[in-house]
Amino acid sequence: MNPYPTAETLFEALSLLSPTERERFFSLLARRAFGDEDYTYEQTFGDLDEASFSAQEAADYLEVSLPTLRRYVQSGRLAPARVVGRSQMFATTTLQRFKQALRMVK
Repeated sequence: MNPYPTAETLFEALSLLSPTERERFFSLLARRAFGDEDYTYEQTFGDLDEASFSAQEAADYLEVSLPTLRRYVQSGRLAPARVVGRSQMFATTTLQRFKQALRMVK
């Protein structure tokens, strides 16, 4: 039996993390795992620009409750990128800009 985890088991564990914890993980990975190579932000997180977050994932990323996220959408402060059935999907770039705006208000 191999004492090391496989790529598949690591991926499964990663998929269970909240968006905030995923962001922290990739940040740690970029800083510590490849110290002798400098990767740009785009190289590390570029594929996330195309990603969509569910309402719960978006709330987790913004560090707000799901009802608060719904109020932002209802008031027009935040718009979903697309609606799939009854589910709202949010673009990564939109969430990043909105989170920066929230930080400026605090």
